[in-house]
Amino acid sequence: MEIASIYKKFEACASVSTDTRKINKNDMYFALKGANFDGNKFVNKAFESGAKYCVVDDKNAVINDSCILVDDVLSTLQSLANYHRKTINTPIISLTGSNGKTTTKELIRAVLSTTFKVNATKGNLNNHIGVPLTLLSFTKDLDFGIVEMGANHQKEIEFLCNIAEPDFGLITNFGKAHLEGFGGEEGVIKGKSELYDYIKVNKKIAFINSDDTKQVKQISNYQNIITFGKAKENDCTVEFKSADPFVNLNYKNIEIESQLIGDYNYGNIAVAVAIGQHFNVPSENIKNAIESYQPNNNRSEIIHRGSTKIILDAYNANPTSMLAALKNLKQLNAEHKYLFLGDMFELGKEAEKEHQAIANLTEDNFDENIFLVGENFYKTTTKSSTKKFKSFEDLKPLLKSLDLSNSTILIKGSRGMALERILEFL
Repeated sequence: MEIASIYKKFEACASVSTDTRKINKNDMYFALKGANFDGNKFVNKAFESGAKYCVVDDKNAVINDSCILVDDVLSTLQSLANYHRKTINTPIISLTGSNGKTTTKELIRAVLSTTFKVNATKGNLNNHIGVPLTLLSFTKDLDFGIVEMGANHQKEIEFLCNIAEPDFGLITNFGKAHLEGFGGEEGVIKGKSELYDYIKVNKKIAFINSDDTKQVKQISNYQNIITFGKAKENDCTVEFKSADPFVNLNYKNIEIESQLIGDYNYGNIAVAVAIGQHFNVPSENIKNAIESYQPNNNRSEIIHRGSTKIILDAYNANPTSMLAALKNLKQLNAEHKYLFLGDMFELGKEAEKEHQAIANLTEDNFDENIFLVGENFYKTTTKSSTKKFKSFEDLKPLLKSLDLSNSTILIKGSRGMALERILEFL
């Protein structure tokens, strides 16, 4: 069946779903396949749950006239998303980067939503499946759609750009993330810059942090840009004031007091300000939106437990974000500081070197109360005062015995380490 014909059926549906456990009445179900599952086997369940149509790529899954047989369900989902994007023609703002994507997306959404009707990527649905699902959730009455793009190898951002066809693009930063898939730090820069490549070829607009020399270099001599940063020569000037513990900024002589910790969040806030300015969002609306935004989902959350302050940043970690978190903790005024650091994943052959570098940096800046968790950190060479654990299970007995009152605690590690479990013992 042609995409145009499938699209007519999609228009008659409430939404789309790839999970029979989450289907709502009149959804279009896409029977995706993976290494350990085959959505074609759940067509009966989909219809029982209220699906209006089921898109399948196994002829044996066709059980009635409401089944749509295609060559490949995933590519059909992606093609349908692109067709929908062209049909509704909503302006799309896309962003990628090594760190801070989701926080930046939520800040942009908060700013623009004060003045416009906006929808954005939910959670971190930012890959080859998540981006199509995001696009298909957009409606023609939107003023803007915000699409977060994640990647861990070359050509992935290029592929996502060809589906989403962004009108505006930005990169939060280039950092040491997914080094294994990208093939090193230069590979990360090349891979993430595929967004800028799309912007340049299609004569769209890029928002550029002029304080980030790597970004300025990657956009080269392209003229269709909106610059932001600390310098007065920028299209949008945002002055950094302080970060102890929250980031404070000055924009058009208006003080903005965010609820985000660490000066590494300056750029994330500044681009949201710049986008708001570009689309004529009133300055007071920009201020209110940023000041009201609270991080969640283990991303730089501040949690108070009596006299103990916890910086929970356990959603993900890589050498760049780990360095930023340590720098921020070093700057904070606190009687006692504790560090619980978990392994950083997807570093490939760089894993040993990068974990040792973080261990060294930690010991150079903090005299005590250092706890390293995970197989990579366990292999590092450290001082006798640094405590290392192969796993969270090995750490648990010690947690029960610690007195962490009157302390500031940093908890940071990759998602697979799930270090937020430490909270159960505090």
